[in-house]
Amino acid sequence: MATITFANTKGGAGKTTVALILAAELAQRGHRVALFDSDPQQWITRWHGLGATPANLTLVSNVNEATIELEVKALKKKADYILIDVTGGVTPLLAKAIGLSDRVMIPVQGCAMDAVGGAQVLDILKALDKECAIHIPHSVVLTRINSIITTRALMAVKALLAEQRVQVLDTALIERAAYRDMFVTGGTLYSMDPLRVSNLDKAQDNARLFGDEVISLVPLKVAKPRAAKTETAKNGTAKAEKKTKVAANKPETAKRKVA
Repeated sequence: MATITFANTKGGAGKTTVALILAAELAQRGHRVALFDSDPQQWITRWHGLGATPANLTLVSNVNEATIELEVKALKKKADYILIDVTGGVTPLLAKAIGLSDRVMIPVQGCAMDAVGGAQVLDILKALDKECAIHIPHSVVLTRINSIITTRALMAVKALLAEQRVQVLDTALIERAAYRDMFVTGGTLYSMDPLRVSNLDKAQDNARLFGDEVISLVPLKVAKPRAAKTETAKNGTAKAEKKTKVAANKPETAKRKVA
C-alpha cells in the first residue's frame, strides 16, 4: 500500500482535480484505490454521488484531523493506493497527512499565488528533513497548463522551482474540458462520451502519462514489519505537526521566496 497526499496551502491550486484524475487512472489499471476527501466543499464526494464510479475506487468523505489516521489504518490492507486530497491552509490535518505519506504531490498552476502556497508545503518538508531527519519524497505537478502558450508567470514559477532544486514532474496536466466535465457528469475519462466531450482522447493520453510517472515514483511496496511501520508513521506525523505549527507562525517566508 502506498499513500500519496496532494497539498498546497492555497485553495484552487488543482489538488482535487489532480487527485481525482490519478485515482481514476489507477483504478482503470486495476489498482484498488481509496480517495480521501477533506475539502469542506466536498467536490469529490459530489462527483462520487453522480454515479459511474469504478468498483475498485473507494471514497472516504469528511476526513479530518481526528479521523485520518484511523481511516488510513482501516484501509491499508484493502487498498493499493490511498490518495489524500487535503484542503487549503496550514492546518493540523495537513501535518498528519504529510506524516502518513509515502510521497507528497504539490499541485501548482502557473501563477505566483500557487507558488506561495506550494512553497509553504516545501518549507515544512525541508524542515522535517533537516531538523528531524525525516525525508518524505515530494514533487510538484504543474496543473491547468496551456498546451500552446507558455506564459511569463509559468516561466517564473518554473525558474523558482529550479532554483530551489524542487523536482517537477515531466508530465503537466494540460487544461482540458474533460477534467472539468468529470465533476458535472460523474464517471471517469474512460466512461465519458467522446462525442460530447472535446479532445477526450488527448485528456486520456495526458492522464495515462501522468499515471505512468506517478507509478514509477511511488511503486507498490512490500509492507514493513507492523511495529516498525507504526512507529515510523507516529514519529513522522508528530514531527510534521510540530513543523506545520511553526510554518503557520511564519506566513511571510514563502512570500519572500516568490518575491
